[in-house]
Amino acid sequence: MDAIRVEGLTKEFDAVTAVDGLSFAVEQGEIFGLLGPNGAGKSTLINMLVTLLDSTSGTARVNGYDINDETGDVRDSLGIVFQEPAVDEELTGAENLAFHARMYGKRKAEREQRIPEVLELVGLADEADQPVESYSGGMQRRLEIGRGLMHEPAVLFLDEPTTGLDARTRRDTWGYIQRLNEQSDVTIVITTHYMDEADFLCERVAIMDHGEIVAVDSPESLKDSLGGDVVTLGLENSSRELFARLDEQPWVREHTETEEGVAVTMAHGDTRVADLVRLADEAGASIASVDLRKPTLENVFLSLTGSTISEREASVADRREEDGEDRTTAEAAEVAE
Repeated sequence: MDAIRVEGLTKEFDAVTAVDGLSFAVEQGEIFGLLGPNGAGKSTLINMLVTLLDSTSGTARVNGYDINDETGDVRDSLGIVFQEPAVDEELTGAENLAFHARMYGKRKAEREQRIPEVLELVGLADEADQPVESYSGGMQRRLEIGRGLMHEPAVLFLDEPTTGLDARTRRDTWGYIQRLNEQSDVTIVITTHYMDEADFLCERVAIMDHGEIVAVDSPESLKDSLGGDVVTLGLENSSRELFARLDEQPWVREHTETEEGVAVTMAHGDTRVADLVRLADEAGASIASVDLRKPTLENVFLSLTGSTISEREASVADRREEDGEDRTTAEAAEVAE
Protein backbone atom coordinates (compact mmCIF):
# COMPACT_ATOMS: atom_id res chain seq x y z
CA MET A 1 0.00 0.00 0.00
CA ASP A 2 1.21 3.49 -0.83
CA ALA A 3 1.71 5.80 2.14
CA ILE A 4 -0.03 8.56 0.16
CA ARG A 5 -2.10 8.44 -3.02
CA VAL A 6 -3.37 11.67 -4.55
CA GLU A 7 -6.01 11.68 -7.28
CA GLY A 8 -7.08 14.81 -9.14
CA LEU A 9 -6.59 17.06 -6.11
CA THR A 10 -7.52 20.69 -6.75
CA LYS A 11 -7.74 23.80 -4.57
CA GLU A 12 -9.14 27.12 -5.73
CA PHE A 13 -9.10 30.45 -3.90
CA ASP A 14 -11.64 32.69 -5.62
CA ALA A 15 -10.30 33.00 -9.17
CA VAL A 16 -6.87 31.53 -8.35
CA THR A 17 -6.17 27.81 -8.78
CA ALA A 18 -3.46 27.11 -6.22
CA VAL A 19 -3.34 23.33 -6.78
CA ASP A 20 -4.48 22.06 -10.16
CA GLY A 21 -5.63 18.44 -10.50
CA LEU A 22 -2.60 16.73 -8.96
CA SER A 23 -2.20 12.95 -9.07
CA PHE A 24 0.81 11.11 -7.63
CA ALA A 25 1.79 8.51 -5.03
CA VAL A 26 4.35 8.36 -2.21
CA GLU A 27 5.79 4.96 -1.33
CA GLN A 28 5.97 3.74 2.24
CA GLY A 29 9.29 4.49 3.92
CA GLU A 30 10.67 6.89 1.32
CA ILE A 31 11.74 10.52 1.61
CA PHE A 32 9.65 12.32 -0.99
CA GLY A 33 10.21 15.94 -1.98
CA LEU A 34 7.82 18.60 -3.24
CA LEU A 35 10.20 20.98 -4.98
CA GLY A 36 9.26 24.37 -6.33
CA PRO A 37 9.36 28.12 -5.76
CA ASN A 38 7.35 29.90 -3.11
CA GLY A 39 3.85 30.25 -4.53
CA ALA A 40 3.98 26.98 -6.48
CA GLY A 41 1.27 25.40 -4.32
CA LYS A 42 3.42 23.19 -2.09
CA SER A 43 2.10 24.39 1.27
CA THR A 44 -1.48 24.44 0.00
CA LEU A 45 -1.08 20.81 -1.05
CA ILE A 46 0.35 19.85 2.34
CA ASN A 47 -2.47 21.65 4.16
CA MET A 48 -5.00 19.57 2.23
CA LEU A 49 -3.14 16.31 2.88
CA VAL A 50 -3.08 16.97 6.65
CA THR A 51 -6.79 17.99 6.51
CA LEU A 52 -6.29 21.66 7.44
CA LEU A 53 -7.80 22.73 4.12
CA ASP A 54 -10.75 21.25 2.25
CA SER A 55 -10.12 20.42 -1.38
CA THR A 56 -12.20 21.99 -4.13
CA SER A 57 -12.25 18.68 -5.99
CA GLY A 58 -10.39 15.39 -6.09
CA THR A 59 -9.17 13.43 -3.10
CA ALA A 60 -6.21 11.70 -1.49
CA ARG A 61 -5.59 8.84 0.89
CA VAL A 62 -2.97 9.11 3.64
CA ASN A 63 -2.08 5.81 5.32
CA GLY A 64 -5.19 4.38 3.69
CA TYR A 65 -7.54 7.05 5.06
CA ASP A 66 -9.52 9.44 2.86
CA ILE A 67 -8.71 13.09 3.58
CA ASN A 68 -12.31 14.15 2.91
CA ASP A 69 -14.21 11.44 4.80
CA GLU A 70 -11.80 10.17 7.48
CA THR A 71 -10.10 13.33 8.72
CA GLY A 72 -9.68 12.12 12.31
CA ASP A 73 -7.92 8.92 11.26
CA VAL A 74 -5.71 10.89 8.85
CA ARG A 75 -4.61 13.29 11.60
CA ASP A 76 -3.91 10.50 14.10
CA SER A 77 -1.66 8.72 11.59
CA LEU A 78 0.61 11.60 10.62
CA GLY A 79 2.96 14.21 12.04
CA ILE A 80 3.43 17.73 10.74
CA VAL A 81 6.24 20.24 11.28
CA PHE A 82 5.29 23.66 9.94
CA GLN A 83 7.69 26.29 8.67
CA GLU A 84 6.90 28.63 11.56
CA PRO A 85 8.23 27.58 15.03
CA ALA A 86 5.67 26.14 17.45
CA VAL A 87 7.74 25.14 20.49
CA ASP A 88 7.41 26.88 23.87
CA GLU A 89 10.77 28.49 24.58
CA GLU A 90 10.07 28.75 28.32
CA LEU A 91 9.75 24.96 28.63
CA THR A 92 12.58 22.44 28.40
CA GLY A 93 12.97 20.17 25.42
CA ALA A 94 11.55 17.22 27.35
CA GLU A 95 8.61 19.30 28.61
CA ASN A 96 7.74 20.36 25.07
CA LEU A 97 7.64 16.74 23.97
CA ALA A 98 5.57 15.73 27.00
CA PHE A 99 3.03 18.48 26.30
CA HIS A 100 2.69 17.34 22.69
CA ALA A 101 2.31 13.70 23.73
CA ARG A 102 -0.48 14.58 26.17
CA MET A 103 -2.33 16.30 23.33
CA TYR A 104 -2.35 12.94 21.54
CA GLY A 105 -3.58 11.10 24.64
CA LYS A 106 -0.32 9.35 25.46
CA ARG A 107 -0.33 7.95 29.00
CA LYS A 108 2.42 8.82 31.47
CA ALA A 109 4.21 5.49 31.09
CA GLU A 110 4.15 5.83 27.30
CA ARG A 111 5.45 9.40 27.50
CA GLU A 112 8.29 8.47 29.84
CA GLN A 113 9.40 5.75 27.45
CA ARG A 114 8.96 7.71 24.22
CA ILE A 115 10.55 11.05 25.19
CA PRO A 116 14.12 9.71 25.68
CA GLU A 117 13.80 7.73 22.43
CA VAL A 118 12.84 10.81 20.44
CA LEU A 119 15.45 13.05 22.08
CA GLU A 120 18.14 10.50 21.23
CA LEU A 121 16.85 10.24 17.67
CA VAL A 122 17.09 14.00 17.05
CA GLY A 123 20.37 14.39 18.93
CA LEU A 124 19.07 16.34 21.93
CA ALA A 125 19.39 13.79 24.73
CA ASP A 126 22.05 15.85 26.54
CA GLU A 127 19.94 19.02 26.31
CA ALA A 128 16.64 17.44 27.39
CA ASP A 129 16.33 19.47 30.60
CA GLN A 130 17.55 22.78 29.22
CA PRO A 131 15.04 25.55 28.41
CA VAL A 132 14.39 25.81 24.69
CA GLU A 133 15.27 29.52 24.75
CA SER A 134 18.90 28.41 25.21
CA TYR A 135 18.79 26.21 22.07
CA SER A 136 20.37 27.25 18.79
CA GLY A 137 18.17 27.60 15.71
CA GLY A 138 19.18 24.15 14.49
CA MET A 139 18.45 22.55 17.87
CA GLN A 140 15.00 24.16 17.96
CA ARG A 141 14.30 22.83 14.48
CA ARG A 142 15.30 19.32 15.55
CA LEU A 143 13.04 19.61 18.58
CA GLU A 144 10.19 20.60 16.25
CA ILE A 145 10.85 17.44 14.26
CA GLY A 146 10.93 15.45 17.50
CA ARG A 147 7.51 16.82 18.46
CA GLY A 148 6.15 15.57 15.16
CA LEU A 149 7.46 12.08 15.96
CA MET A 150 6.16 11.78 19.53
CA HIS A 151 2.97 9.89 18.66
CA GLU A 152 4.86 7.56 16.25
CA PRO A 153 3.22 8.68 12.99
CA ALA A 154 3.47 6.60 9.84
CA VAL A 155 3.97 9.75 7.72
CA LEU A 156 5.83 12.93 8.72
CA PHE A 157 5.36 16.18 6.77
CA LEU A 158 8.18 18.74 6.95
CA ASP A 159 7.29 22.13 5.47
CA GLU A 160 10.50 23.94 4.44
CA PRO A 161 12.47 22.27 7.27
CA THR A 162 15.68 24.31 6.95
CA THR A 163 14.42 27.77 6.02
CA GLY A 164 16.28 30.41 8.03
CA LEU A 165 19.15 28.12 9.04
CA ASP A 166 22.78 28.74 8.09
CA ALA A 167 24.49 26.42 5.60
CA ARG A 168 26.24 24.22 8.17
CA THR A 169 23.13 23.84 10.34
CA ARG A 170 21.09 23.01 7.26
CA ARG A 171 23.39 20.12 6.37
CA ASP A 172 23.40 18.89 9.97
CA THR A 173 19.59 18.92 9.91
CA TRP A 174 19.63 16.89 6.69
CA GLY A 175 21.66 14.24 8.50
CA TYR A 176 19.14 14.02 11.33
CA ILE A 177 16.26 13.72 8.85
CA GLN A 178 18.02 10.87 7.04
CA ARG A 179 18.76 9.11 10.31
CA LEU A 180 15.21 9.26 11.62
CA ASN A 181 13.96 7.89 8.29
CA GLU A 182 16.39 4.98 8.50
CA GLN A 183 15.86 4.22 12.18
CA SER A 184 12.10 4.69 12.44
CA ASP A 185 11.09 3.76 8.87
CA VAL A 186 8.72 6.74 8.83
CA THR A 187 7.65 8.07 5.43
CA ILE A 188 8.80 11.69 5.10
CA VAL A 189 7.34 14.30 2.77
CA ILE A 190 9.39 17.49 2.47
CA THR A 191 8.44 20.76 0.81
CA THR A 192 11.44 22.83 -0.22
CA HIS A 193 12.61 25.46 -2.67
CA TYR A 194 16.26 24.50 -2.07
CA MET A 195 17.58 22.42 -4.97
CA ASP A 196 20.53 21.03 -3.00
CA GLU A 197 18.21 19.95 -0.18
CA ALA A 198 15.97 17.96 -2.51
CA ASP A 199 18.99 16.47 -4.28
CA PHE A 200 20.66 15.38 -1.02
CA LEU A 201 17.65 14.08 0.89
CA CYS A 202 14.95 12.84 -1.44
CA GLU A 203 14.61 9.46 -3.09
CA ARG A 204 12.04 10.95 -5.43
CA VAL A 205 11.02 14.51 -6.20
CA ALA A 206 7.85 16.06 -7.60
CA ILE A 207 8.66 19.38 -9.27
CA MET A 208 5.80 21.86 -8.85
CA ASP A 209 5.12 25.01 -10.84
CA HIS A 210 1.96 27.15 -10.88
CA GLY A 211 0.01 24.53 -8.92
CA GLU A 212 0.91 21.67 -11.24
CA ILE A 213 3.40 18.80 -11.06
CA VAL A 214 5.61 18.96 -14.14
CA ALA A 215 7.81 15.93 -13.34
CA VAL A 216 8.19 13.14 -10.77
CA ASP A 217 11.31 10.98 -10.52
CA SER A 218 14.53 10.46 -8.59
CA PRO A 219 16.91 13.44 -8.59
CA GLU A 220 19.48 11.43 -10.56
CA SER A 221 16.95 10.38 -13.21
CA LEU A 222 15.68 13.94 -13.55
CA LYS A 223 19.23 15.23 -14.06
CA ASP A 224 20.11 12.40 -16.43
CA SER A 225 17.05 13.25 -18.52
CA LEU A 226 18.81 16.41 -19.70
CA GLY A 227 21.73 14.43 -21.05
CA GLY A 228 25.37 15.48 -20.98
CA ASP A 229 26.85 18.61 -19.42
CA VAL A 230 25.59 22.14 -18.98
CA VAL A 231 27.76 25.04 -20.13
CA THR A 232 26.56 28.44 -18.99
CA LEU A 233 27.80 31.51 -20.83
CA GLY A 234 27.59 34.77 -18.94
CA LEU A 235 26.88 37.41 -21.57
CA GLU A 236 27.37 41.15 -21.35
CA ASN A 237 24.85 41.66 -24.14
CA SER A 238 21.85 39.61 -25.28
CA SER A 239 22.34 37.98 -28.68
CA ARG A 240 19.42 36.60 -30.68
CA GLU A 241 21.92 35.69 -33.37
CA LEU A 242 23.68 33.36 -30.92
CA PHE A 243 20.42 31.62 -30.03
CA ALA A 244 19.66 31.14 -33.72
CA ARG A 245 23.11 29.64 -34.33
CA LEU A 246 22.70 27.28 -31.37
CA ASP A 247 19.47 25.99 -32.93
CA GLU A 248 21.49 24.89 -35.96
CA GLN A 249 24.11 22.86 -34.07
CA PRO A 250 23.51 19.07 -33.94
CA TRP A 251 25.63 18.77 -30.77
CA VAL A 252 23.41 21.19 -28.83
CA ARG A 253 20.70 19.21 -27.07
CA GLU A 254 19.02 22.21 -25.49
CA HIS A 255 19.66 25.86 -24.75
CA THR A 256 17.77 28.16 -22.38
CA GLU A 257 18.10 31.87 -21.78
CA THR A 258 19.03 32.73 -18.19
CA GLU A 259 19.52 35.89 -16.17
CA GLU A 260 23.27 35.64 -16.82
CA GLY A 261 23.11 34.69 -20.49
CA VAL A 262 22.47 31.22 -21.85
CA ALA A 263 22.68 27.64 -20.52
CA VAL A 264 23.57 25.05 -23.16
CA THR A 265 23.17 21.29 -22.65
CA MET A 266 25.46 19.02 -24.65
CA ALA A 267 27.37 15.76 -24.50
CA HIS A 268 31.06 15.99 -23.57
CA GLY A 269 30.88 19.67 -22.74
CA ASP A 270 34.60 19.91 -22.05
CA THR A 271 35.34 19.22 -25.72
CA ARG A 272 32.73 21.69 -26.98
CA VAL A 273 33.48 24.80 -24.94
CA ALA A 274 35.78 26.17 -27.64
CA ASP A 275 33.07 25.64 -30.29
CA LEU A 276 30.54 27.41 -28.09
CA VAL A 277 32.84 30.38 -27.52
CA ARG A 278 33.49 30.58 -31.27
CA LEU A 279 29.75 30.64 -32.00
CA ALA A 280 29.24 33.42 -29.48
CA ASP A 281 32.07 35.43 -30.99
CA GLU A 282 30.70 35.00 -34.51
CA ALA A 283 27.27 36.10 -33.30
CA GLY A 284 28.69 39.26 -31.75
CA ALA A 285 27.99 38.18 -28.18
CA SER A 286 30.37 39.47 -25.50
CA ILE A 287 31.25 36.69 -23.03
CA ALA A 288 31.76 37.62 -19.38
CA SER A 289 32.13 34.09 -17.99
CA VAL A 290 32.07 30.40 -18.89
CA ASP A 291 30.90 27.70 -16.47
CA LEU A 292 30.91 23.94 -17.13
CA ARG A 293 29.18 21.48 -14.82
CA LYS A 294 26.99 18.42 -14.64
CA PRO A 295 23.22 19.10 -14.75
CA THR A 296 21.59 20.12 -11.47
CA LEU A 297 17.95 20.15 -10.40
CA GLU A 298 18.06 23.89 -11.11
CA ASN A 299 18.84 23.03 -14.74
CA VAL A 300 15.97 20.52 -14.73
CA PHE A 301 13.56 23.15 -13.40
CA LEU A 302 14.81 25.65 -15.96
CA SER A 303 14.37 23.11 -18.77
CA LEU A 304 10.83 22.19 -17.69
CA THR A 305 9.52 25.68 -16.94
CA GLY A 306 11.73 28.10 -18.86
CA SER A 307 12.64 29.97 -15.66
CA THR A 308 14.81 29.47 -12.59
CA ILE A 309 13.21 29.09 -9.17
CA SER A 310 14.36 32.58 -8.16
CA GLU A 311 12.82 34.05 -11.32
CA ARG A 312 9.55 32.21 -10.61
CA GLU A 313 9.47 33.53 -7.04
CA ALA A 314 10.06 37.08 -8.24
CA SER A 315 7.26 36.68 -10.78
CA VAL A 316 4.84 35.42 -8.13
CA ALA A 317 5.73 38.30 -5.80
CA ASP A 318 5.22 40.86 -8.58
CA ARG A 319 1.89 39.34 -9.56
CA ARG A 320 0.61 39.41 -6.00
CA GLU A 321 1.71 43.02 -5.59
CA GLU A 322 -0.05 44.03 -8.81
CA ASP A 323 -3.25 42.23 -7.80
CA GLY A 324 -3.15 43.75 -4.34
CA GLU A 325 -3.89 40.29 -2.96
CA ASP A 326 -1.96 37.62 -1.14
CA ARG A 327 -3.27 34.09 -1.55
CA THR A 328 -1.67 33.08 1.72
CA THR A 329 -4.05 35.47 3.50
CA ALA A 330 -7.04 33.74 1.96
CA GLU A 331 -5.57 30.36 2.83
CA ALA A 332 -4.89 31.37 6.42
CA ALA A 333 -8.47 32.55 6.80
CA GLU A 334 -9.79 29.25 5.47
CA VAL A 335 -7.50 27.24 7.76
CA ALA A 336 -8.72 29.27 10.74
CA GLU A 337 -12.31 28.37 9.91
